[in-house]
Amino acid sequence: MDSFINVTETYLPGFDEYMEEIRALWDTHWITNMGEKHEEFKRRLKAYLGIENLELFVNGHMALEMTLQSMKLSGEVITTPFTFGSTTHAIVRSGLAPVFCDIHRDTYTIDEDRIEDLITERTCAIVPVHVYGNICNVERIDEIAKKHGLKVIYDAAHTFGERYKGMSVARLGDASILSFHATKVFHSIEGGAVCFKDKSLEQTLYNLKNFGIRGPETVTAVGANAKMNEFCAAMGICNLRYIDDEICKRAAIVGIYRERLEQVNGIICPLVQADVKPNYAYFPILVEEESYGMSRDQLYDKLYKAGIHTRKYFYPLTNDYDCYKEQYDSAATPVAKDVSAKVLTLPLYSSLDFSIVHKICDSIELK
Repeated sequence: MDSFINVTETYLPGFDEYMEEIRALWDTHWITNMGEKHEEFKRRLKAYLGIENLELFVNGHMALEMTLQSMKLSGEVITTPFTFGSTTHAIVRSGLAPVFCDIHRDTYTIDEDRIEDLITERTCAIVPVHVYGNICNVERIDEIAKKHGLKVIYDAAHTFGERYKGMSVARLGDASILSFHATKVFHSIEGGAVCFKDKSLEQTLYNLKNFGIRGPETVTAVGANAKMNEFCAAMGICNLRYIDDEICKRAAIVGIYRERLEQVNGIICPLVQADVKPNYAYFPILVEEESYGMSRDQLYDKLYKAGIHTRKYFYPLTNDYDCYKEQYDSAATPVAKDVSAKVLTLPLYSSLDFSIVHKICDSIELK
């Protein structure tokens, strides 16, 4: 290929449109601390997602970390190792102990049938991850949580704009965490949000992200700085105008991948979930070495040499990270271990030309 194909590419609105959106900041000089753009972005997100309670954060990681802290949890949290490091790190940094549950081989989400075996008297919450836009078995997880009196906080970083059985995914659980990182389907450069059911958390979350400051001479809680600035909020406002069109463009690319790759022996394409309106965030494939004829790593190297950047996402498992491997044994999550060794996410973004998608498929088909 003539140029390197990235695994992702950030969508940007028109330059003049963004400049117009931030023009007022030069008049007000109010560029952070919950200004007009911050509040407008918040209102627009609530309307788009169909939710009542939402708090913006500097990124999705801090949204998760501070949500865990806002619920005053202690003890153990059941989660999965097949996730980005942020999920596990947020749990640990909040003084909690992650307990790793295995995943489903077809959706890559937490295996809800294994959750109850991991519950102890110290369990306080479940943090399931909607992986690649695949939705967890939310009904069963809700049943388990209610039975044992546990909080459910969804890592919904991959699911912006998705709906399950007609309902916004952001409404699931006690809270759902969104990421607006530049690599996501929807972004605000950097940013994140928590959507929550208990309105009483609103003040606590605000305190946590704003040093506990409630007035010029009033500090009511111990907090940190996790506020979204006005430039990021303005980018979010711009991008929200185009998100539906972006998802449609991604859907067309996914259609080509499926048409070309579902018939390739040894390449397993992602499951299409019933009752889910997807956002086409990622297109992961599993590479079965015995039937495909080469390993995931060999295919990764082959594509890289052809100028195609794919991603081993998620690899390694978080319970195999150097900072955790002395505490956990990834052999206890064998499905996640196997999937992590075989998964490869392919390039996917709205500006990816169809001819390039076909070239990528050609490279995978020609072993």
